[in-house]
Parts: sequence; C-alpha cells; structure tokens
Amino acid sequence: MNNKVDVTWAGNMSFEAEVNGFKIMMDADESVGGENKGPRPKPLTLASLGGCTAMDVISILKKMRIEPDYFNVAVVGELTEEHPKYYHKIHLTYIFRGQGLDLDKLEKAAKLSQERYCGVNALLKNGAEITHSIVIE
Repeated sequence: MNNKVDVTWAGNMSFEAEVNGFKIMMDADESVGGENKGPRPKPLTLASLGGCTAMDVISILKKMRIEPDYFNVAVVGELTEEHPKYYHKIHLTYIFRGQGLDLDKLEKAAKLSQERYCGVNALLKNGAEITHSIVIE
C-alpha cells in the first residue's frame, strides 16, 4: 500500500500539504523569512508519532475493556545542535484519567504500540532514542 501526500508551495516559505483529502498549512518562523501561517514540518512529525501511538493505545485498551475518561499523549522531541537538525531523543508521556485504571495494562498497551503496531515509531526509532512514561491523574 502506498500513500501519497502533495506539498504545494503557497508563496514565500509557506507550503500546503494535502493528506487524505485534508489540507495542512506549514510555514517557517518570521525570523527565517516565513509568515508563521502554520506549524513547522518537524513538530508535525511529533504529532504524527503522538497520533499513531494514541490510536493504537485506545484500540488496545478497548479490547481489554478499559476506557479512560481522559487520554492524552504529550510528545517532546530534542533536536540535535548541528545540521541537519533532527530529533535524536523523543519522550512520550501517556496521561490517563479515570477510575480503576490498571497501570500494568496501560503499560502493556503503550509497549505494544511502540514495539509492534505504531509504524511512525518504527520509522523514527532508527534515528532517535524514544522513551515513554505513564501518568494517571
């Protein structure tokens, strides 16, 4: 299966990506000639990772008959100092709220996502150390 994403120049440093029929505007910071019309491409990589693993975790937890009241994945990436700058460290924090949440099952769902199901994680782990933690509020 192939995916196709079109990235079209929208003037200056702005680009519009079309992904699955949805449009996402990307732009650079004003300090480098952009107009700040959208997010930068590298942080969108972190959003892709967060979305991929979040969908996996919820799917796995539903099969375990666990449904949190609230779920969030906070993704923090650390860029290298030298060009080409890339995320060499990424930390995922899985944040849950709800009654009767079993930490072992939450951890199992996160590990299954990272080690088996999340394709974005599989792609990134070859170039970055990816760690995670679990928080129940």
